[in-house]
Amino acid sequence: MPELVCAEMVANVFSVAVTAGDSVEPGTTLLVLESMKMEIPVLAESGGTVTEVKVHPGDVVQEGDVLVIVG
Repeated sequence: MPELVCAEMVANVFSVAVTAGDSVEPGTTLLVLESMKMEIPVLAESGGTVTEVKVHPGDVVQEGDVLVIVG
């Protein structure tokens, strides 16, 4: 079952550290969100291969939006 990595808050996408096809381990930084001038890293909870990155730097995300899918 794929892991859906979702936004936990309304934020701007500051940077994206992975692309589709990348292998990740638990704790790998997938992307960085920015909210209220704070940078918040978003980490993989499980290992696997990134199957899809749904956001780009500069995007605004809402709570619950899917950011990355790890298969």
